[in-house]
Amino acid sequence: MAKLNVKVGDLNLRNPVMPASGCFAIEYSEALDFNKLGALVIKSVSPKSRAGNPTPRVAETASGMLNSIGIPSKGLDYYRREVLPPYTRYDTPVVVSISADTVDEFARAVAEMSLPEVAVIEANISCPNLEADGMAFAMDPDTTYKAVSAIRRNTGHIFWAKLTPNASNVAVVAKAAEEAGADGIVMGNTLLGMSIDVRTRKPKLGNVMGGLSGPAIKPVALRMVHQCYRSVHIPIVGCGGICTAEDAVEFMLAGASAVQVGTASFIDPGVMQKIIDGLHAYCDETGVADINELIGAVKLDRQLTDRWLRFAQQSG
Repeated sequence: MAKLNVKVGDLNLRNPVMPASGCFAIEYSEALDFNKLGALVIKSVSPKSRAGNPTPRVAETASGMLNSIGIPSKGLDYYRREVLPPYTRYDTPVVVSISADTVDEFARAVAEMSLPEVAVIEANISCPNLEADGMAFAMDPDTTYKAVSAIRRNTGHIFWAKLTPNASNVAVVAKAAEEAGADGIVMGNTLLGMSIDVRTRKPKLGNVMGGLSGPAIKPVALRMVHQCYRSVHIPIVGCGGICTAEDAVEFMLAGASAVQVGTASFIDPGVMQKIIDGLHAYCDETGVADINELIGAVKLDRQLTDRWLRFAQQSG
């Protein structure tokens, strides 16, 4: 059987498969053995209590879904007391996702959540920055650098910067996160979208616009992972429309060291175990002894790729 162990920077994982934040809950233990996952990524927490966005919060689309949850939170104290402990009982690294409205809030929240039982902090800088008129931190390399620098100064923990696919040039943003001290990047989050009910002529989401996820965004997410891989030297966790083992393999070939599974778990709570089993089968069928052989191993025409990347940078 092939070796599925991977390293994401200094973090050792038994396999490259983990949930995406917000798409996973402790109740999934009824469908999955948490001790067989690569990591456990918990839903995002913000330092401020908030109720989330108005309903309806979810709308189905072709090959995906739109959501506008708004990251409801009861604050850090409640999170440490009630949310975190059940996950730390497993022999699997715990990743805490943090969302905040300002650079200072991010810094304080990360410092408070740098706990011994937390293996990694995922800084969700794809969320709105109130100091920049609601534009996500990761939309711009300068705001990315400021946020990541503040986080780095306030924690010695491993931390990943979660980027947004809505940026015009994700490779430049990823480079800014690396230079500011991120240990890895998660590429990425949902694409901004909208849906309208043609009978009522009203938006299907209470917040009008929301994030598109699922298989519909996979080609875009895959392209962005590859762009980031060619731009940075820190590890990348790929995310976006992963439903099968072959999807996971594609992301690793594009440059991801590990993957996160989101929308697919809503359809099948046991899908991550199926992906892990599928990775074993793929490696056996193709003669891959160590899954790390796949990372960034896509076969490219170097001249054409360099020309395309120059074009992407100029147009971005």
